[in-house]
Amino acid sequence: MQTLLSPSARGSARGNRTRLRQRTLGAACVAVCGSAWGFTATLSPASPQTIYLQVGVGSATGDYINGGQMERDTTVNTVSVTVAASALGTGAAQAMTTNSTAVVSYWDGYTYCSVPGQVYIGGFFRTTGATTSPAQVTATVPAALTDITGDSLPFSKITWTSSGNGDTGTEIFPGGTFVNGGTQSVGTMSSNTWNESCWTFSLVNNSMLAAGSYSGTVVYTMTAP
Repeated sequence: MQTLLSPSARGSARGNRTRLRQRTLGAACVAVCGSAWGFTATLSPASPQTIYLQVGVGSATGDYINGGQMERDTTVNTVSVTVAASALGTGAAQAMTTNSTAVVSYWDGYTYCSVPGQVYIGGFFRTTGATTSPAQVTATVPAALTDITGDSLPFSKITWTSSGNGDTGTEIFPGGTFVNGGTQSVGTMSSNTWNESCWTFSLVNNSMLAAGSYSGTVVYTMTAP
């Protein structure tokens, strides 16, 4: 997973904190939906036009609403699981954990995610003027995870749910399942908004696999008009 950054954001943008705490979403295979939304904040347009995407660990000089600047961070985080031989192929989904330490939102310092069970994803798209077309966030996915002997595991065996501490309802970055090779949408971000979610990954455990350590890299990209 990678953190991607446009030119630095400055503290002239403002947002309204609207985080809701009616009910916490469960980390289940099907997300619970309520009548309210996950976390989205409105930004005031300002120059320069800026996009920022963070998946896992990121860097900033401080909270964005207090003038903090987002910084480039080249950290590549992982999610992983070790499946016991006795559990392999039983059909019981296997929870994955991450080496990411990102739990706090750079929007306002709120403790939003929990590790090692969740991966933070968030960012913003700020324009210099009026509202424009939304930014798209995509994942570029290899055909399969592989081990050193050439055995493979389809990427579609990995799924995720989406939530966030205090969130209810639909998330901007919803739960999903990886495709087996290709580019897929993982979220759409309106202009002049900051959005974030916490992803919980799991392995679909419904088939037998050769013993080994399987790996693959997914690259997340944000594209704005």
